[in-house]
Amino acid sequence: MNSGPKQPFFCFKLPWDSPQSPTKTMPSTCDFDTPWMFKSLQSMGSLAFNFFNNSVSKSRLLAAGSGDAAPRSKSKRLSPGEQGEAEQRAFASALASQKEATVLEFYSPKCKLCNSLLNFVLEMEGRNKEWLNIVMADAENEMWLPELLHYDIRYVPCFVILDKQGRALAKTGVPTSRLHVIAGLSHLLRLKRP
Repeated sequence: MNSGPKQPFFCFKLPWDSPQSPTKTMPSTCDFDTPWMFKSLQSMGSLAFNFFNNSVSKSRLLAAGSGDAAPRSKSKRLSPGEQGEAEQRAFASALASQKEATVLEFYSPKCKLCNSLLNFVLEMEGRNKEWLNIVMADAENEMWLPELLHYDIRYVPCFVILDKQGRALAKTGVPTSRLHVIAGLSHLLRLKRP
């Protein structure tokens, strides 16, 4: 017959039961190896988890930036209060410049669509800098709550165009796709383009 140790019918292996250091050489009667099908699912899950963590950290890095896409050092990351103050100062400066129009973009650092629009928005501001200011506002920051309520912002990304006096003229609709948001922003700019 078989002279090896008898394997139990059920194998209960808890995370703290696995040896943490290689010095533990006690033979286990309960060695459980994941079936090949579950190993592939486990590796797919870890790949998805790592991809999600990388994209979240990149979006936080972009949100902590000063409006440009250049990465900042990790030790210089702004707190939500500091970021909100910086965005509020940029908004006040944009309104004080007396340009023909100011576009206020409400975004979320967690929003993939918002992050994908960053370069497009910067390009639009660069092309129209003679008459247009674009200011970004983090919709998750409490400091923007009065503006969120005043302009009835219920989704991100949302663009609101303001005239010289700071009066809202129009805002983009519910974003269904990147192309839809770009078309909405282009329509807003046509309203005030000199």
